[in-house]
Amino acid sequence: MKSARILVAVVLALTGTVAFAAKPTIGVADFTNDTAAGWWYGGAGRDLAGMLTNELSSTEKFRIVERSKLGPVLEEQDLAASGRVSKSSAAKIGKLTGAQYLVMGTVSAYQENTAGTGGGLSFRGIHVGGKKQDAYIAVDLRVVDTTTGEVVYTRTVEGRSESSGVNVGVYRGGFGGNLAKHENTPAGKAIRACLVEISDYLGCVMVDKDSCIDEYKAKETQRREKTKKAIKIE
Repeated sequence: MKSARILVAVVLALTGTVAFAAKPTIGVADFTNDTAAGWWYGGAGRDLAGMLTNELSSTEKFRIVERSKLGPVLEEQDLAASGRVSKSSAAKIGKLTGAQYLVMGTVSAYQENTAGTGGGLSFRGIHVGGKKQDAYIAVDLRVVDTTTGEVVYTRTVEGRSESSGVNVGVYRGGFGGNLAKHENTPAGKAIRACLVEISDYLGCVMVDKDSCIDEYKAKETQRREKTKKAIKIE
């Protein structure tokens, strides 16, 4: 009986260790912006990175490296890329941060429409108080293996919101920095939808690796087909 209990304890300990080790260790870099979105400001990229970090942490599928550790390392990487230091002495992201993967996002598209307004309030291109409001945001996502430098996952993730609410019915974290003022606007809802979709996607392809992958492949195919139909090619 005693030996059986010991065996069970060992199995549980090993199972727990494997489960813990199986969690990918990731860091989230500051977002960049390729649009003229009115809500973007100097620190928006950092705030978006913080919000995505919270979303990823809430899934309980990842080990998260604090963003404060990423800044100096990325600066070293930029220095190495400039050619001012030798390759042999260039900083290695994985070694200095402990992160296996680095998540990078670029806001590549943003559009907002307001119709049927009854004299609402406009601020920095965002209208509050209209009868019908909707917003759309697209983020080009890349996940880089910090050991090899290989881009292991890429995807364009979209978020949409309408006056009736967000099309993704999950809410986990709050808005940070100056973005907090946009939390209940169409822009804020679309941003949150996009970040939730990113965290769920990464949880699927990096951890779950089950039938959800086929679902995301189908969703990506639909997105691409819809984009093709919206573009006129001569």
